Parts: sequence; C-alpha cells; structure tokens
Amino acid sequence: MTEPVVIDRDAAVATVTIDRADRRNALDRPTKIALRRALDEVAADPAVRAVVLTGAGSAFCVGQDLGEHAAALEDDAGTAFATVDEHYNPIVMALATMPKPVIAAVNGMCVGAGLGFALACDLRVLAAGASLGTAFSAIGLTCDSGLSSTLSRAVGESRAKELVLLARPFSSEDAVAWGISGEVVPGEDVLSSAQALATRLAAGPTAAYAASKRAIADAWTMTLPEVLRAERAAQQALGLTADHQGAVAAFLAKQKPAFTGR
Repeated sequence: MTEPVVIDRDAAVATVTIDRADRRNALDRPTKIALRRALDEVAADPAVRAVVLTGAGSAFCVGQDLGEHAAALEDDAGTAFATVDEHYNPIVMALATMPKPVIAAVNGMCVGAGLGFALACDLRVLAAGASLGTAFSAIGLTCDSGLSSTLSRAVGESRAKELVLLARPFSSEDAVAWGISGEVVPGEDVLSSAQALATRLAAGPTAAYAASKRAIADAWTMTLPEVLRAERAAQQALGLTADHQGAVAAFLAKQKPAFTGR
C-alpha cells in the first residue's frame, strides 16, 4: 500500500507530493493526516530551506473526498466537519507560516481546499490550461482552508465574491491576469520549474524570507505605526545574523554573497 503523501529531498529542497492520482488527489482522512505530518516534518528540518507542494498525476488537488464526506454526513452530520479544525486549518497554517518559502506546483485541476492550499503557499507555478475553482457553493457550502481571506487578497473582494458565489471555474491564465500567480508553464514543465525556483530560494537568506512572510501576513491587521515598529524589530534581529553581516561584507568586497540560512 503506497503512502498518500510522499516527501522527496534534493539538497535543500523538499518536494511534498499528494499521491492519490487515481482520485485526482482528493483528500481523505489518511491523506490529510499524512499531509499535515509531512509539512510539519519539512518545516522542522533545518536542512530544508525551500519546499514545493504538488500533486501526483494530472491534478494538483480537487479538495475533500466527497465519498468520505457523504459517509461522514450519514454517520453524524453534526461531527462531519470536525475535519476543518483537525486537518484543513492546521495544513493551511503550516503552509502559510512555514519559516521558509513554499511554492505550489499546480500541475492540473485545483479546486476547493486544493485551491486554498495553493493560495496558502508563497508562490505558485501553474500548468497552462489548468482548471481552478472554489466549488464550495456548488455543494451548498461556504469557503474553508482560508479561501475567504487568501482569494480576496489575491484577486480583490468583488472578483472573489463572483468566484465563490457562482463557483465559476477559471484557468491558470486567468489566475496570472488576476494576480494569483506570476508564472504559467507547459504542464510537463510545472514541477521542474517550481523546483528550480525553490532551488534559487533555498540558496537565499532563509531567516529574512521567514521574517518577510510574517511581516506581510501581519500587516493586514496592523496599523501603520505597528507595522513600522514590527519592521524595525525584525530588521534589528536580522542584523545579528551571519547572512546579513556576510552579505554586507560581500557587497563591499564586490563579491556575491553566500547565504547559509543563519
């Protein structure tokens, strides 16, 4: 029996793959548990300095396994959504707060919680012609996996309402035009392009990346004076790192800095 989530390591890059290709990487309980554990593992591994999240086969992730969900509703509709707190929310938080860059390699269909996971990553590389969508209202539900926040931030409130209320699918090309992603590549190049981007980031100042992720996320709920204070504190902390001090010395010596992540 194969594992539903696989971790592959190449130097400082870890690729986390949801591996239920026969179900378009739909999320059943074992897969959600395995994905949460995999993300916790790569987050805690100091040898990993950048992460790629992708799906096996022709889909990225189509969200909740509705067969499993139907069984949960039949068993006890009152507890059928415990998975949101138990699995989906921790997965999204693990992606969004990972102290290193995370890139979604969206190799195909990306729907529901799958779209939430992709938007919780820092960067996205999308396959040309891939279909994305919210899908929740099509089955009488509202957003989960952070989509009510991340989608509206990415595309604006008005378009987010359109995509959620109408459950209208959109293409990877639309995603780029609307600000969700900066890169669309041929399907066969998605994973290699995302890994190349991860390799570039893995050679950079990991602590600075982590601080920048926190700053951008926190700034949405802070006043300008609070933002300025937080930036000052982060800069002071980063000023003590070997990466910053070494980069300044390299600049003055007209050399290329070598970041170690410390």
